[in-house]
Amino acid sequence: MKQRSRRAKGRYLQNIVRDRIVQLYPVLTKKDIRTSSTGENSADIKLLSNTAKKLFPYEVETKNRSDFVGLYSHFKQAIRHGPNTPLLIVKGKREKPLVVIDMEHFFELLEN
Repeated sequence: MKQRSRRAKGRYLQNIVRDRIVQLYPVLTKKDIRTSSTGENSADIKLLSNTAKKLFPYEVETKNRSDFVGLYSHFKQAIRHGPNTPLLIVKGKREKPLVVIDMEHFFELLEN
């Protein structure tokens, strides 16, 4: 994959997340939230205004990669277990456990 294609692929996911945050909080505009450029050493979604930081207190790192196949297969296993919302908890050696949920479910939690 060419470097240009990699950048575009990364920006695509950043833009989806930025737009979803703006949709969740109508008081925010795209001027309140910015996506980082490639190679920038900071969060992928930058909250520029104090209002944005108060409404969305998260540091967002996005990864749009194909090597998460195993993670997705485990998440699909959680989906098959029943009608409740799937939740995947993963832990690496000497790492803190992480929770994986569907992005739309995450934003639904924030709405409530």
